[in-house]
Amino acid sequence: METQSYYNKYSEYLKKKYGTKVYKLPINLPITCPNRINGGGCTFCAEVGTGFESLSNQKTVTQQLNENKTFISKKYKAEKFIAYFQNYTNTFMPLSDFQNYMKEAASQRDIVEISISTRPDCIRKDYMEVLKQIKETYSVEITLELGLQTVNYHTLDDIQRGHGLAEYLDAVRCIQMYDFTICTHVILNLPGDTRRDAIETAKILSALRIPIVKIHSLYIAKNTLLCNAYENGTIAVCSKEEYLQRLADFLEYLSPDIVVERLFSRVPEEDAVFSNWGTSWWKLQEEFEQEMQRRNSRQGIRCSYLNGAALQKL
Repeated sequence: METQSYYNKYSEYLKKKYGTKVYKLPINLPITCPNRINGGGCTFCAEVGTGFESLSNQKTVTQQLNENKTFISKKYKAEKFIAYFQNYTNTFMPLSDFQNYMKEAASQRDIVEISISTRPDCIRKDYMEVLKQIKETYSVEITLELGLQTVNYHTLDDIQRGHGLAEYLDAVRCIQMYDFTICTHVILNLPGDTRRDAIETAKILSALRIPIVKIHSLYIAKNTLLCNAYENGTIAVCSKEEYLQRLADFLEYLSPDIVVERLFSRVPEEDAVFSNWGTSWWKLQEEFEQEMQRRNSRQGIRCSYLNGAALQKL
């Protein structure tokens, strides 16, 4: 069985949508997160957020896009790009500032899409109206990336996420009114979660008809609350074998129509005390494929629980 038949790959989705290879260009804004203001932030969040390899947030959107575009173009011969507002919560700013940043990105040459990483509790209609206007004016696609992480609200409390499942559902409902693409981020091996939580997360995303999911394996960044707990031995991370089983379970219950952007996190080794069990992402990819082959499995093989499934027994 070939790799691409195991799951619905994001790279193939982009190529089909835009007719060529498309690459994300990360943008780092001088912003923060409401969870960091009201508390210590999520227990896994580093001081730099997720921007370990981002350019300085003191550079303009245009400068960051041009620098990243030059590097990617030379390395991958890319011609079309996604402006990816990646770090922290990119709708947590005054509406006028948000509009200006989005317009600056949308007006750049070869930008075919804007992708905005944010939190479920930072989605509101007036911000969606701004994006609707930008989409119509500049003919760019819009994707909202929502950090859910897990549907287990007990785990969300434990990691001090600052929101529960209801806020995510409300954000999805709002975004779907505007027909923007939704990408949901999930972490399948948070302390406290089980294989059953991974399965239920897949089922919720499928029931909501979320177009894209980005799967993360938990990494523990230095100087975080989670790092303290890990080093003190008050939390444990599941084994690599357990994670691969959770990943396979998740994909089996995930609708085959949902695009999968990634399977494992990537973080510079010097920035983390734990990442991918000390294994390279490509080696994990090989082991994942072996697990799927052992199961004779693929994405969506167990997605038989929707559309009044019990009625099929009549």
